[in-house]
Amino acid sequence: MASQEKTELFGQLLDIMDELREKCPWDRIQTFETLRPLTIEETYELSDAILSADMPNIKKELGDLLLHIVFYAKLGEEQGDFTIASVIASLNEKLKFRHPHVFGEVNVADDSEVKKNWEHLKIKEGNRSVLGGVPVSLPSMVKAGRIQEKVRAVGFDWEDRSQVWEKVEEELNELKKEVKDGNKDKMEAEFGDFFFSVVNAARLYGIDPDTALERTNLKFINRFQYIEKKARETGRSLKEMTLAEMDSLWEEAKRELS
Repeated sequence: MASQEKTELFGQLLDIMDELREKCPWDRIQTFETLRPLTIEETYELSDAILSADMPNIKKELGDLLLHIVFYAKLGEEQGDFTIASVIASLNEKLKFRHPHVFGEVNVADDSEVKKNWEHLKIKEGNRSVLGGVPVSLPSMVKAGRIQEKVRAVGFDWEDRSQVWEKVEEELNELKKEVKDGNKDKMEAEFGDFFFSVVNAARLYGIDPDTALERTNLKFINRFQYIEKKARETGRSLKEMTLAEMDSLWEEAKRELS
C-alpha cells in the first residue's frame, strides 16, 4: 500500500471519529475514565488473538485499539491538552532519540546492547530510577518480568543463567519451611519470592512467563471441558464421578487433544 493511501485512510479515520463524537449519543459522553476499562479489555482480546495465531482477529483487535488511541487523542484535543498530531510528533521524536544506533552515530552489537542503551537514555529523559517506567497497574507476573529485564539492562543479573536454579531451589525450600510452620503471612511472602525466582528463570531461558502460563491455562480448560463433555455423554455429572474416573478421562484428553 502506497504511503499516500495510508495517509488518506488515516485521515478518514480521524474524520469518522470527529463525526462519531458529534453525532453518536454513546461516543459523545465518553471520557478518559470511561474508555480506560474498555481499552484494557481490547488489549487482552488482542493478546488472546496473538496466542491463538488468529491473524484475522489480530487485524480486527489492532483496529479496535487504534480506534481507542484516536478517541483519546480526540478527547485531548477537546480539552486543549494535545492532538493526534502532537502525539505522533512526540512519538517520532522519542523513537529517534531512543534509537541512536539507527538515527545517530552509536554502534551496537546486538539487541542486548540496544536495551542497555534504552535504559541509559531513559535516565537522561528524567527517570530517576531504572524501574521508574514500570507501570504500577501491570499484572504482577508481567511486572516481575519487566522489573527483571530493566535491571538486567544495567548489568544487575546472573553471570551464568544456570545459577538461577540454585535461587529457585533456595526459595522453594524456604517456602516449604513456612508451609510446614503454618505461618500464613510468611507463606505468602515466600510464595511471592518463589514466583519471582521462577519468572526470573523463565526470562533467562527466553520464555515469557505470562504467555507460558496462559498457554497452560488454555490447555487445562480444554482438557477439563473434555471431561465435562464425556460426562454429559454418559448422562452423569462430575459430582457423580470418582476422582479415579476423572483422572482416566484426563489422561484420555491428554492423548486426544495433544
